[in-house]
Amino acid sequence: MNTKQIIVVVIVVALMGGLLASPIKGLVTEDKGATASTNTESTSPFNFSSVSEITKQSINASLAQEITAIEGKIDESSGEEKLALLEQLAQKWDDLAKFAPQGFIYEEMAKITPKFEYWLNAGNSYRSAYTNLQDTAMSAELNRLAISSYEHAIALDGNNLDAKTGLGAALVTGTNNPMAGISLLMEVVKKDPENIQANKTLGLFSLQSRQFDKAIERFKTVSELQPDAESFFYLATGYENIGLKNEAIAAFSKSKELASDPTLSQFIDRKVEELSK
Repeated sequence: MNTKQIIVVVIVVALMGGLLASPIKGLVTEDKGATASTNTESTSPFNFSSVSEITKQSINASLAQEITAIEGKIDESSGEEKLALLEQLAQKWDDLAKFAPQGFIYEEMAKITPKFEYWLNAGNSYRSAYTNLQDTAMSAELNRLAISSYEHAIALDGNNLDAKTGLGAALVTGTNNPMAGISLLMEVVKKDPENIQANKTLGLFSLQSRQFDKAIERFKTVSELQPDAESFFYLATGYENIGLKNEAIAAFSKSKELASDPTLSQFIDRKVEELSK
């Protein structure tokens, strides 16, 4: 398993506890809602430089020095040279599965050359970062930046389903009008019923709002299209919460098989033991 796969497996168990304990404000059903306003001015201390410095504290010193060296070159460059260095820096952070700095890098690239791909990558990076972040202040700011990035992407390509999926997810978690996000996600699955990311996101929100039947349907679709440890784990969680023990055991076991991760395996073994009683 690569670094990013390991991180996903490790956070799944921790995420589920918080997910089921923290219902989304205003989220009851997957119906359409009004559009949320996202044009909030930020006075946050989190920016390209500060987030990079914060993140460097969690990585190997030699790798941090390599990143600092590239950042120094970026400060002295412009145009295509700067874009190439920013791309190199984004890849460095990607190799380390550190997504917050990536978001700022792609946003900087988009400001130099306003390409759809840069704004989409910025939104995706910000969203990956805040999803797994415990710092609530930084998480809120990254959520806001994700919304802004996806809005810029959609302004360049209003039909792109990946951008709409990202924006929908960010609106649900980052605004007081989650139904606006649900509406976007439902629009995506209406146009593309097998859209993995939209189904997965709706499935997670269904779990969080304790709509377990809907969550099961979403994750059945996802696990058929993209069978991985995470999707089967969420599917099992849905089954467990409506009392379908045999189905939950089967899905948990499949998750364990696909993950091959000791931490998740130990958790699943305990779950299966409990469900087998």
